[in-house]
Amino acid sequence: MDILSILNGMWKLLLDPVTIAYIFIGGQAGIIFGMMPGLTTTTALSLLTGLTFSLAPDKAIAVILGAYVGSVTGGSRSAILVNIPGTPAQAAVCLDGYPLAKQGKAAQAIGLSVTASTIGTLLGFICLALFTPLIGSAALSFGTYEFFWLAVFGVVIAGSLCAPNDPIKGWIAGFLGLVLMTVGDDNIHAVDRFTFHVSAMSGGFALIPVLIGAYGIPEVLDSLRKKQHIQIQTEVGRVVPRLFEVLRHKWVILRSALIGIVIGIVPGVGSDTASWLSYFAAKKSSKTPEQFGHGSIEGFVAAEAGDNACIGGDIIPTLTLAIPGSAPAAVLLAAMTIHNLRPGPLLVAEQPEVVGQIIAISMVATLAVFVLSLAWTRQMVKILLIPRYVLMPTVFIICVTGTYALSGRLFDIYVMFGFGLLGVVMNELDYPVAPLVLGFILGPMAEDNLRRGLMITGGDPSPFFTRPVSMALCILLALSVVWSTPAGQWIKRRLSLRRSGRNASSVR
Repeated sequence: MDILSILNGMWKLLLDPVTIAYIFIGGQAGIIFGMMPGLTTTTALSLLTGLTFSLAPDKAIAVILGAYVGSVTGGSRSAILVNIPGTPAQAAVCLDGYPLAKQGKAAQAIGLSVTASTIGTLLGFICLALFTPLIGSAALSFGTYEFFWLAVFGVVIAGSLCAPNDPIKGWIAGFLGLVLMTVGDDNIHAVDRFTFHVSAMSGGFALIPVLIGAYGIPEVLDSLRKKQHIQIQTEVGRVVPRLFEVLRHKWVILRSALIGIVIGIVPGVGSDTASWLSYFAAKKSSKTPEQFGHGSIEGFVAAEAGDNACIGGDIIPTLTLAIPGSAPAAVLLAAMTIHNLRPGPLLVAEQPEVVGQIIAISMVATLAVFVLSLAWTRQMVKILLIPRYVLMPTVFIICVTGTYALSGRLFDIYVMFGFGLLGVVMNELDYPVAPLVLGFILGPMAEDNLRRGLMITGGDPSPFFTRPVSMALCILLALSVVWSTPAGQWIKRRLSLRRSGRNASSVR
């Protein structure tokens, strides 16, 4: 794939007004989902994936990518106006966005938020266009053994990063997803596994009911049981920022975008981590760190640029390795799979025009969300006035409709409720849901490659450990596990003490 494929995809997209219209529809839906507290980006994409099942692949991907960009951008509305992040990625935005609104600068904050988000997103997609061919070409050298370790590595890293205080909980959640994936007929010999003689379970659990149940149902129940008395500022002034206001923070935006891109490439981390790291980096390098948390525009735009740039980083491993960089990217991976698009090295090598079209759709979606965000700010803010007892039952109906629309089976609705209850229990016990979903998605990749590799060697597992890339991945996996255990914490403390001792001796 080269730049000509991207330009060709962009040109075809510009000549297709229907696809552009779907991008705007998805972007507007994403903004609305993002600005409603309690509705995450993953929830939005899960619902829309079920509702776009009957569309052509390019139209469905246009809606989902538009909603992806729109929801991450739209989450700052409620963060600024009511001090409640629309999505987890906007938690850092609340620290300075709400103080700016209380100072009467809500319009300025919203305008800078949209602009920083757009710049960060565009930079992320530019890196997507540049690095996807390189990573895709390198991934062609991967074989069965390497892809097995990639799948396991993604699940373990997701568990470590989603539960930093207790990574064992993250690993348990990830491997629970791997176990639940084995329900139904296996992919090689079609042998029933864990079906308990229930014919509906022979096909296993469909991905969309699992996604909607694990993310949507807990969000609905959690929002309904919490009583929130919110004062909402619905009057805003000038929204479009002036050029000098943006240029004043250009280096902060650029640094935060780079942080977001790098964080996005790491599987299982997500835009909320990118937002916080960008915020802390801006505070550490700022000349006025005392203003952070009290209405600092510098910290505000850093968080916004970081979490939006993460989108392009998330999609890079999703397209090239079929390993989603975050939970929303996992839904995107599922949507592409449902529409017979197989992400991975072969997609980049054999269908570069599809990758070029996806990148083109992403670019147009960014610009569409920028226009929609600035044009409808005053009207969209009023959506926050909808009572929770009206909004959440509506979302619940959408969950059920999206699940049933997938195949018309009541069993899928039961699966959605089952995984919804599992998600509620996991949230209560402080187990992260993202590794569970990632394990469920990467499970077939891990199992099929493990069994295929053992069949090729007649049961000899040594190639999994002796091939160069497999050995490197295995060592990285072992180091990441050790680093997250008490032994790793002890090593960190020893290194910290040695470093502090060296600094003290140099001062003397």
